[in-house]
Amino acid sequence: MKAIGYEKSLPISELASLVDIEMQQPTASGHDLLVRVKSIAVNPVDCKIRQNAAPEANEYKIIGWDAVGEVVGVGELVTHFKLGDSVFYAGDLNRQGCNAEYQLVDERIVGNKPKSLSDSEAAALPLTSITAWELLFERLAIKQQQPDNKEKSKDVLLIVGAAGGVGSILVQLASALTGATVIATASRDSSAEWVKKLGADHVVDHSKPLVAQIEQLNVGQVTHVASLTHTDSYMDSYVELLAPMGRIALIDDPQSVDIKKLKPKSLSLHWEFMFTRSMFQTEDINEQHNLLNSIAELIDQGYLQTTVGKHLGGINATNLRAAHAEIESGKSIGKIVLEGF
Repeated sequence: MKAIGYEKSLPISELASLVDIEMQQPTASGHDLLVRVKSIAVNPVDCKIRQNAAPEANEYKIIGWDAVGEVVGVGELVTHFKLGDSVFYAGDLNRQGCNAEYQLVDERIVGNKPKSLSDSEAAALPLTSITAWELLFERLAIKQQQPDNKEKSKDVLLIVGAAGGVGSILVQLASALTGATVIATASRDSSAEWVKKLGADHVVDHSKPLVAQIEQLNVGQVTHVASLTHTDSYMDSYVELLAPMGRIALIDDPQSVDIKKLKPKSLSLHWEFMFTRSMFQTEDINEQHNLLNSIAELIDQGYLQTTVGKHLGGINATNLRAAHAEIESGKSIGKIVLEGF
């Protein structure tokens, strides 16, 4: 099978950072599905792994954690899917990624692809949807409501870095499924327009001091913070803005955070890492299957939309290097997708 991988961790400007290769096609067993990959999306985690995780000597590492494809093989324990099903998923950080024609993935972290979306539109969603859903409803514990029967709550949610991949779906979920007032941050006109389109009630500029901007909104104290980028830079602002007993959830990797500052207000800090369930085979691993099916239903019902920002063409090393370079620039809006080998 065709695949794209690397032998050494190199800057994306080097041709050898990602190369086209041939590999043996795997076989499904147990809870695994064998999926023929049709479309993929690229995430910041792809860049982090490529930069920092070198494969074993004389081996290639295959990364990628967002895919849409067709089930072409099933293990003996599979119950959720059958041959020919169209599926979408993020996969498992400890296994071969989706930058390959065929991939093995545990059915319990796979969902049915939204029927109303193309393969590339659906590929933009799994990793960020799982992250955003778990952050919003499990880490921040904001009350989930029905999209057609919502009641306004006193919750005020600040989403920092809202125009990126996770933020783009988190804004939508918060708008569609909670009664919270949603404040999104964006530093450019294009990204501000993007998050407004996705449902943000207010937009502030994270390149300027946050406290004064948010106080001018007159929406009350912030009760929840979704910190998606540069957490260490904004932590003092979060502490000042948050109401007592407020919650902060983060997904990035701050170098240092002084948690003692959270004590006077009894603020709580929560990590969200969507690979935890698959990495540790948790008892509730099947929740990601349910979660993705819920996302698909909300998409097909018109409550959520895809977060594709750019389609870079076919799945090959040249186009993947371009996708990694754009993500590493820090200026991409929405998700970058590729389609077809």
